[in-house]
Amino acid sequence: MTTLEERKAAEAAVGEQLEPIWEESGGLRGWFTTVDHKKIGRRYMVTAGLFFTVAGLEAVVMRTQLARAQLDVVSPDLYNQLFTLHGTTMIFFFATPMLFGFGNYLFPLMLGARDMAFPRLNAFGYWAFASAGLLMTSSLLFGAAPNGGWFAYVPLNEEQYLPGAGMDVYSLGLLLLGISTTVGGINFIVTALTMRAPGMSLNRVPVFVWALVVTSFMVVFALPPLNVANLMLFLDRRYGFHFFDPSAGGDPILWQHLFWLFGHPDVYIIVLPALGIVSAIVPTFSRRPIAAYPLIVLATIGTGVISFGVWVHHMFATGLPQLSLSFFSAASLIVTIPSGIQYFSWLMTIVLGRLVVRTPMLWILGFLVVFVAGGVTGVMFAVVPFDQQTTDSYFIVAHFHYVLFGGAVFPIVAGIYYWFGKFTGRMLSEKLGRWSFWLVFVGFNATFFPMHVVGLLGMPRRNYTYQSGLGWDGLNLVETIGAYVLTVGLALTLFNIARALRSGPAAPENPWGGDTLEWATASPPQDYNFPVVPTVHSLHPMWDEKTLATMVRDEDDPERTLTDGKQALRTSDLDGVPEHVVELPEETVVPLVTAGGLFVATLALVLGAPVVAASGGLLTVVGLVVWHWPRAARQEAQEAQEAQA
Repeated sequence: MTTLEERKAAEAAVGEQLEPIWEESGGLRGWFTTVDHKKIGRRYMVTAGLFFTVAGLEAVVMRTQLARAQLDVVSPDLYNQLFTLHGTTMIFFFATPMLFGFGNYLFPLMLGARDMAFPRLNAFGYWAFASAGLLMTSSLLFGAAPNGGWFAYVPLNEEQYLPGAGMDVYSLGLLLLGISTTVGGINFIVTALTMRAPGMSLNRVPVFVWALVVTSFMVVFALPPLNVANLMLFLDRRYGFHFFDPSAGGDPILWQHLFWLFGHPDVYIIVLPALGIVSAIVPTFSRRPIAAYPLIVLATIGTGVISFGVWVHHMFATGLPQLSLSFFSAASLIVTIPSGIQYFSWLMTIVLGRLVVRTPMLWILGFLVVFVAGGVTGVMFAVVPFDQQTTDSYFIVAHFHYVLFGGAVFPIVAGIYYWFGKFTGRMLSEKLGRWSFWLVFVGFNATFFPMHVVGLLGMPRRNYTYQSGLGWDGLNLVETIGAYVLTVGLALTLFNIARALRSGPAAPENPWGGDTLEWATASPPQDYNFPVVPTVHSLHPMWDEKTLATMVRDEDDPERTLTDGKQALRTSDLDGVPEHVVELPEETVVPLVTAGGLFVATLALVLGAPVVAASGGLLTVVGLVVWHWPRAARQEAQEAQEAQA
């Protein structure tokens, strides 16, 4: 049996050789030039957390405006800006980037790899995301925020009906974000298929990795329709095109088709990685392997595939032919089956295991309650007559908050409590975590459950105010009070994080007894992750003595220590068979420069400065040329000449 002391000794011996190879610059220079997946993952999470805070405060202002009838807390125009920014930020700049942050940090660790497949592309994706979010969020300070709804329906958002720069910020900002999300998805796919530890065949890949890989394929296929729609909207508004103008042969329904062809898969793009977090936490605190692993993987893949046939689910009230609606209604019902399979897998894992309720698991149990409530109303919307009766009412607002907040935010917070020690080397407070959970759970249900009722009573969504005496007053007041309680609960988690970073207890390697490979590394991990690349013999490597023994046994194997440079091991896509060593790039400022050029070009197009936009585009081209310049080939040729001499 391999002891922890033996593994530590092996790691120390190899780590002395690896540390100078993998160490990056410190200070300001290192902040701009890093390509370390762990640093980039933390940045994604922190930046997305900041956007979540801003969007949450926008929601509190809106709920304050709606606490009573005919209040005048904000103007109608500002309310529209807050409404649009809240939805856009939560959907595009919080949920997916936050989960991509988890993926960036955890992917190589769970796979037993040294880094992502494309470290520079990883850094570029972050800088593009951060700049797009900065453009979108800061527009509110200049009175130029998007104000036509986060779904941007035409013709209401055409220039003649909604002048100003707001919707140009929306369309171009999402185009810039689309580039970031696409390259991130490609990086996840290639990393999962080629960088797994030896022996990690596809039937030994963690469910979280499967979830993010399926999400990444969905991103690659779902984002092009949204990108095309946003480009067409910008051309319509700025240059007088007529893609959505019926009088000139355009079609406003085309926007809805393009938007929701992305929009409904995006529900699962957000939810699937969160469900992957659930599948990572439940076995740990149930003290047994996940139940029905093959089924949960197939359910994840099935959800991704079926979700592309459900987009008209959002268009049942647009007058499309009834026959076509019946097909999409059926698909909307079928897509619930894979989610049900995952749900019952978690329940069986809990029931057949020995449940230990710590803070991360408490958030998961809360998720199991609220997510099923959102799923039930989702099935109701698959029925065309019911959908047509409740469309554009607060019933829909209640539904998608139960699905997206309940289905994504609860697992995200659970993941923060679960992996925070691995991320930072500090442990969060259990007591504060439990207080935070109960405040959020009560506040969430007090905020969003009454919206089902007020929606059935006829309150339309996107309303700035309402008349008294319609039966909505008391329910709206309860919702606003719930929003304040929810805010306090989330603020308590932020306080917990700040407190832990300052004075939290040191985190051990594996505080929860987790089963995946990230728990074999230090807390936080070294720059090179694994001194000895493990050889995997089980779906649960941390519970498998044979896998742990390879981290000691192979300390003298150069193909497992890779101490000749900044290297990683390339393995086969199906069975994880070692193939060859790949060289990884050093830190560089090129990804920042390339993304900065795109940001300058985007901002200049918003401001109507084509010359500056062309300059930004040129800077991006220069960055790409430098990025792909074949320095390695020249260096190898020079070294060969020196050797001959």
